[in-house]
Amino acid sequence: MTYNFLIYISYSYALPIGNPLEQEIISQGHTVKWFSDLTDGKNALLDKENHLLTIEEVVNYKPDIVLAATDNVPDFITGLKVQIFHGFFAQKRPEGNNKFAHFRIRGFFDLYCTQGPTSTKGFLEKQKKHPHFEVIETGWSKVDPLFPIEKRERSSGDKPTIMIASTFTERLSLAHRNDVYLKIQELSETGNYQFYMVLHPKLPQDIKLKWQKLVGENFVYYNTTDLIPIFKKSDILFADTTSAIQEFLLQGKPVVTFNHTFDHDYLINIKDANSIDSGFQNALTYPPSLIENISKFINQLHPYFDGQSSKRVVDATIEFLQRDKHYLKNKPLNLIRKYKLRKQLNYFTFKSYNKPYTLPKN
Repeated sequence: MTYNFLIYISYSYALPIGNPLEQEIISQGHTVKWFSDLTDGKNALLDKENHLLTIEEVVNYKPDIVLAATDNVPDFITGLKVQIFHGFFAQKRPEGNNKFAHFRIRGFFDLYCTQGPTSTKGFLEKQKKHPHFEVIETGWSKVDPLFPIEKRERSSGDKPTIMIASTFTERLSLAHRNDVYLKIQELSETGNYQFYMVLHPKLPQDIKLKWQKLVGENFVYYNTTDLIPIFKKSDILFADTTSAIQEFLLQGKPVVTFNHTFDHDYLINIKDANSIDSGFQNALTYPPSLIENISKFINQLHPYFDGQSSKRVVDATIEFLQRDKHYLKNKPLNLIRKYKLRKQLNYFTFKSYNKPYTLPKN
């Protein structure tokens, strides 16, 4: 039996999440379409022939399984609603708001395909209070192309390569800091390092243009949301609180953070721009205790190093689609959120799938 899959996104950065899933769905002989509810995502899908332009086309497509890299998903379309996440648990906020933001239950999903023990535990705790969804640990599709991990060999004449990444939240973003900019400018001019920079798509254009002025022999700026090729050729990462940190750490490589919210033992966290160079020098030695702490962290974050998480997601959703779900409660009414979603999509209907979507087994 074949199934209709829909990959539902909002922003361009979700494409690297959906692409491995698309490949796996097609390899299994199923049909897959894409849809974005925002302009940024729509523009990113222009090169894909299998994208749907309007919500009316989505409704008429009648998906069996909806894989959503978004916080919300239309309740009025058919299909099992599956949360596949648009990032790792980045721990940007102080503890009081931290877990709430990541493990917030909005009442739209039938299934959460979690990334590893850390996220699985959080959603299983939420499930006790909100028994209208299931939790299955699968790993995260976005990092499939990262595996198998390739050991980067650097000859004696090669410069250390440092990737720079920044989040878009101004108070947390190193890209907004002029002192950081000036220090990186100084270091790039020394010729001691090779820098690769990528910035979050939601950062202001003037900030992006400012950093692009550093482009030269020792500084490369990438306008991309596909970070894995840059991960692979970088020795260390310099970042703030972006979720790219967790993705990069899966390689077992050090990360230097600037004013991270937490002083985690698997990060080298510095507080001022004058410490950036010493932070780099420390990270490039790959301190054994730091590498051990990274290993412990990633085994809880994402203990799947086979590059098969997309297959686990597709297999799990098909199995759950067919499973008897009478043990699950109805989803909450969610009237305000449902109205806001209809207003955003300019599609008004009383239709709503409040029970988990089920199809019979073959």
